[in-house]
Amino acid sequence: MAGPLLLRSLLSASTLKSFSSHLAPLPRFSRCFSSGPASAAAAATTYPSAYLDPGRLRNVAVIAHVDHGKTTLMDRLLRQCGADIPHERAMDSISLERERGITIASKVTSVSWKENELNMVDTPGHADFGGEVERVVGMVEGAVLVVDAGEGPLAQTKFVLAKALKYGLRPLLLLNKVDRPSVSEERCNEVESLVFDLFANLGATEEQLDFPVLYASAKEGWASSTFTKDPPAGAKNMSQLLDAIVRHVPPPKANLDGPFQMLVSMMEKDFYLGRILTGRVSSGIVRVGDKIHGLRSSESGIEKIEEGKVVKLMKKKGTSMVLIDSAGAGDIISMAGLGSPSIGHTVANTEVCFYLVIKLSACVDFSSFSVN
Repeated sequence: MAGPLLLRSLLSASTLKSFSSHLAPLPRFSRCFSSGPASAAAAATTYPSAYLDPGRLRNVAVIAHVDHGKTTLMDRLLRQCGADIPHERAMDSISLERERGITIASKVTSVSWKENELNMVDTPGHADFGGEVERVVGMVEGAVLVVDAGEGPLAQTKFVLAKALKYGLRPLLLLNKVDRPSVSEERCNEVESLVFDLFANLGATEEQLDFPVLYASAKEGWASSTFTKDPPAGAKNMSQLLDAIVRHVPPPKANLDGPFQMLVSMMEKDFYLGRILTGRVSSGIVRVGDKIHGLRSSESGIEKIEEGKVVKLMKKKGTSMVLIDSAGAGDIISMAGLGSPSIGHTVANTEVCFYLVIKLSACVDFSSFSVN
């Protein structure tokens, strides 16, 4: 019994604190949000078992001021990639969102485009839901900034853009609603200049200032790299926007060889599976059946709050939740199996704690301890 007791004594609060640098960052959030249909995961279908090559992944958030056409744009992108959209504003799954016509909780989905997998995050545009924006921009490398070409950048455009630039995201500017009679090419040039000044005032880097500009009518379902009000029939689609995302947004920097770690950024409840945790895999590979731990940051260091195993791995494809067998670093996934971790906590496999024990063993001279 001396061995386990010795290891338990070594795992003190001060020792755990010194190891905290090996774990994914654990920001604190005061509010946990649960949403989504209760039976979504129960009706999930099967998805290919191999985890995705990080070089084929693009993680991007869609950000905008309220009513600038962000959610309508998401509908058109899903349809462009073959998803079945049952109704308008398909990403707004909460009844209050459909009633008020605004996005309250962030939603993540993925679409396939030319052998690439695009993880798209629909974010709230209202400053009252800034916590939602703060969480999701940490999961992505790029952002599509949607600006009404008639209204130009407004107060909440500045708010959501500041969050994106703070995390070093590569933005694309999409001037929406250019089909309106009041919008001219001169007006679009003026709005582009205003957005450039906004970037500069918010401290954007030279790389962020070199953003591509696209013109779109999300209502009519098309986007163009050049100004037009009526593109040719064969170009009335979202292909140019999707190509720009693949070309401009860098793939995630992923370490597949490290131990599995995932920072929880969203949380849902399912009637059958219980708590469903969604986040970006920061390192390693996770498979169904793996033993995992829930970890959180405290004043004394890193604390383990629960241990269990992965019961289900899921990924949103279009408007449907599908089951997967494994997932790798850089991807955004959902999992079931733990009941205690919530937003801001880290989920990691047992290799993380095993690595901690090995590090401690290498630093301690066990010959100085007596065994009774």
